[in-house]
Amino acid sequence: MKPAILYHTDQATKTRREILQVAVDIASAEGLEGLSIGRLATELHMSKTGTFAHFGSKEQLQLATVETAKEIFQEEVVQPAFQSQRGISRLKAMLENWLGYVEKIVFRGGCFFAAASAEFDSRPGAVRDKVAALTRAWMGGLQEEIAFAQSLNEMRASVNPAQLAFELHAYVQEANWAFKLFDDKSAFPCARRAIADSIAAASRKASRRKIPRRRGDE
Repeated sequence: MKPAILYHTDQATKTRREILQVAVDIASAEGLEGLSIGRLATELHMSKTGTFAHFGSKEQLQLATVETAKEIFQEEVVQPAFQSQRGISRLKAMLENWLGYVEKIVFRGGCFFAAASAEFDSRPGAVRDKVAALTRAWMGGLQEEIAFAQSLNEMRASVNPAQLAFELHAYVQEANWAFKLFDDKSAFPCARRAIADSIAAASRKASRRKIPRRRGDE
């Protein structure tokens, strides 16, 4: 490939990345439907024609924005969690990283996928399918780590991985909701306590504790 062609390819990739960085931030706060070629062109001081050339349609722009949000989520939440040992340690890291990503406002609208899920849960189409698939994969990852913890005898066999994953997921979503709607920063320690209590209750160590006898039980 000639140097001039390489330059133009690299420049196009860089420009597309810059567009999507702005798009993902707007979409987190105003929704994917709030995205438009015109809005992005204005924000980035580009021509509408130049912006449109990178995507071709509003749906393609939305899908590319969701993909960018996925990459950021992997970088901020998933990849650091993989540094922790599998089982309870990694499960805790996944949840703590996720809370941290909301708490430090990676996106001004909070958790991108919480916002996108609420926006597209009743709208059939390619965007909804992509958001649903990525959310399902994250829920599946939580379930798998719970099941792995059971295989290591870190968690009781009676624990239902799908149920526990549902509860842990809900705690983070609730913290995100309270923080964004009420600017309630106390939602994060509340979520952390709830997560810690749920994991402790499901752990093998918790199940071995003696239950205090009440008077009259002798």
